[in-house]
Amino acid sequence: MSFTHLDTDGRATMVDTSEKQATRRSATARSIVVLPDNVLAELLHNQELHSAKGSVFQTAILAGIMAAKKTGELIPLCHPLGLDNCKIDIHLDENQQVVIDCTATLTARTGVEMEALVGASIAALTVYDMCKALSHDIIIRETKLMAKTGGKRDFKRAY
Repeated sequence: MSFTHLDTDGRATMVDTSEKQATRRSATARSIVVLPDNVLAELLHNQELHSAKGSVFQTAILAGIMAAKKTGELIPLCHPLGLDNCKIDIHLDENQQVVIDCTATLTARTGVEMEALVGASIAALTVYDMCKALSHDIIIRETKLMAKTGGKRDFKRAY
């Protein structure tokens, strides 16, 4: 194994996908946001957080989808991709943490892991942005790839 974004001289390069087979590819990434008690209480009371800017979760979903579509503009060596679909699910887990799952799919010669990771990350940052008026004690705990299919090998993380 070697870094795919380095050429034989160690310089940054875009991966040449011209010889790869186009396959159906999917990736799911997850971000976890921990809300302080006062923000969590507001969420539990109203089933959704609303700020002066609007619905927190609905805005985060839109932001995450928009960001996933722009991944090629944000990450220097990512290919610009036309996603077939991007879905974001936001829910509370058993520990009362906000769980954001972003799934990106397409048929192409390259994967969509970065699109899923960017979508989940930006959705989490949007939750922070929209809730920071209530508290700055919001923690974006982690963002990680949960699963991917298509390409050379599939991957699935144990939840």
